[in-house]
Amino acid sequence: MIDSSTGWLLVGLAALCVGLGKAGFSGLGLIAVFIMAELFGKQSVGILLPMLVVADLSVYPMFRKHASWGPVWLLLPPTLVGMVLGFYLLDWLPEEWAKPVIGSMILLMVVLQLGRRMAPVLFDRMAHSRGFGHSAGSFAGFATMVANAAGPVFQLYLLSKKVPKMELIGIGARFFLLVNLIKLPCMSGLNFTTSESLLLNLKLIPLILIGVFFGKHLLQLISQRIFEWMVVGFAVLAGFRLILV
Repeated sequence: MIDSSTGWLLVGLAALCVGLGKAGFSGLGLIAVFIMAELFGKQSVGILLPMLVVADLSVYPMFRKHASWGPVWLLLPPTLVGMVLGFYLLDWLPEEWAKPVIGSMILLMVVLQLGRRMAPVLFDRMAHSRGFGHSAGSFAGFATMVANAAGPVFQLYLLSKKVPKMELIGIGARFFLLVNLIKLPCMSGLNFTTSESLLLNLKLIPLILIGVFFGKHLLQLISQRIFEWMVVGFAVLAGFRLILV
């Protein structure tokens, strides 16, 4: 699937970003989405998915004591509705539209992140409005199926509930582990996750685990605010590149 040293360097960087993102630096997950879309186009959604599952399985025991399954079950029904819609869109989507659609999803997630920071009162009011939980769940399901990019909207929902940082990561580990496992047969059915792509995933497991390990420790040492602003800037450039390709 990869026939150049540059390709291997990029896919290795994506694997590190997956691990770091799951361990707390969530913006890096969007960078992984961009790299994989740049390399593999529409099929990137299925190639990236097992990497996310590996990271979810690694992160879950680390943050098991920080959360419970209650919020996951509450958000799951609308999420499944969004996933069904995303599945049919992904099946229909022409290959040449894949990168612009994924790029648009990245930019939309960046807008959510920036909006939460620049207009916290407005977003807090919206987050507490009637039906926001169902809307957030449906959109998260749609975004994760189409682009593996539901992190920011999921975090916005939990932050509206005043969930502390460590508990937020713990709930996220449960939620995305369950959702990504549900997605696996869907990606296999679309032929986006294949025996060849799983072999590639297998080679990348060490880098994913390194990302998870260092991400957990860096979370306590690095100013997450400064780091996330850097990631937002890169994600904006990445989103526009995919749209304008």
